[in-house]
Amino acid sequence: MEAVLAGGDITTVKDVPAEKFIKAFAQHMKNQDKIDIPKWAEYVKTGTMKELAPYDRDWMYVRAASIMRKIYVRQGTGVGGLRKTYGDRNRKSTCKQHFTKASGKIIRHLVQQLEELGWVEQMEDSKKGGRKMTRDGQRECDTVAVQCMA
Repeated sequence: MEAVLAGGDITTVKDVPAEKFIKAFAQHMKNQDKIDIPKWAEYVKTGTMKELAPYDRDWMYVRAASIMRKIYVRQGTGVGGLRKTYGDRNRKSTCKQHFTKASGKIIRHLVQQLEELGWVEQMEDSKKGGRKMTRDGQRECDTVAVQCMA
């Protein structure tokens, strides 16, 4: 399903710069107020490689928007793949840096919230697993993408 601008150009999430789309979609989700932000969100770190929690109060909406975009671009992405995507290097000691995955609890919570909204669903193929976009989720993303391009 693709959204069409007034000029006839087809605009999808892939046509919009990632940073611009994620910022707009996070604001869209915050305005709808459908995602449940837990109380522990203001204290939790995004991974073991971080020293502090994020400064931005709306970081959960930004992460949820980013997860939506990742699943839109690459169907079948699961929590493990998203943990790798949001991971970073660990440089807290004097030893060499090593890659560390991001927190799974945060990603799992947000993916479950997106599933409850009906924007993301589990893949039927039991071998691969992962999540994929629903038609509603795709429509929602494309609507915001058209607004970003306008």
